[in-house]
Amino acid sequence: MNKLTVMILLLLVGNAAVAAPGIDAVTITTNPDGGQTYTVTIQVLALMTMLTLLPALLLTMTSFTRIMIVLGLLRQAIGTAQAPSNQVLLGLSFFLTVFIMMPVFDKVNSQAVQPYLEEKINLTTALEKASEPFRTFMLRQTREADLEMFMRISGRQDFQSVDDVSFALLLPAFVTSELKTAFQIGFLLFLPFLIIDLVVASVLMSMGMMMLSPMIVSLPFKIMLFVLADGWSLVLEMLAASFYV
Repeated sequence: MNKLTVMILLLLVGNAAVAAPGIDAVTITTNPDGGQTYTVTIQVLALMTMLTLLPALLLTMTSFTRIMIVLGLLRQAIGTAQAPSNQVLLGLSFFLTVFIMMPVFDKVNSQAVQPYLEEKINLTTALEKASEPFRTFMLRQTREADLEMFMRISGRQDFQSVDDVSFALLLPAFVTSELKTAFQIGFLLFLPFLIIDLVVASVLMSMGMMMLSPMIVSLPFKIMLFVLADGWSLVLEMLAASFYV
C-alpha cells in the first residue's frame, strides 16, 4: 500500500511538472532605439557573477596592487615580522584605494549607475559607460612599453590609437606596470633602512660582537628613524600623489 501511494504521488508530481509552464531562461526584448534588454533573471545572474569577480577587479583595475605591495615591502624593510599585521595593511590599502579611486567612482556613478537605475539607459550601455573612467585611469598609469609588449604577444598591432586597445590587452599591461612601479618605490624605501643595517653591522664587527645579530640592534634605530621622519604620513602621501602625476 505504501509503495502504491508513493508511485501515485510521483506520477502526480511528474504530471504537474510537465503541465506547469516553464520559466524562460533567456528573454531578450528589442527596444525602440534598437537596443536590447535582458530578462530580470539574467540581470540578477550577471550581478551575482560580478560580485564574485569583485576581488579580481579590485586587484587588476584599481590602485590596490601598488599600495599593498609597497606597504608589504616597507614592513619588510623595517624588519618587523608581523607589525603591522596583514589585516591592518589590507584595511589601510583598501581605504586608501577608495580615497584615490573616488573621482573614478563618482564618474561611474553619474555616467552609468544613476542613469541605469533611472531606466534611461540599458545594461549594455551602462557597462560601456562604466568602463570608460576605469579605462582612462588605467591608460594613464600604464607604460607604453608594457602595452606594446602585450600587443606584440597577442599579434595585434593594427590599433590606430590607444582608445582602440581592448580590455584584454589593457588589464595585463596595467598590472605589469603597477608591479614595476611598486617595486621601484619599494627599492627607494629599502635604501635608508639598508644603510642603517650596514652601519650597525660594521660597528658590531669592529667591536668584536660578531655573535650578536645586527637585526636586533638596528631594529630600534629603524623604528625611531621612521617615527621621527613621520614615515607613515610621507609614504601614504607619496603613494596617493604617485597616481596623480
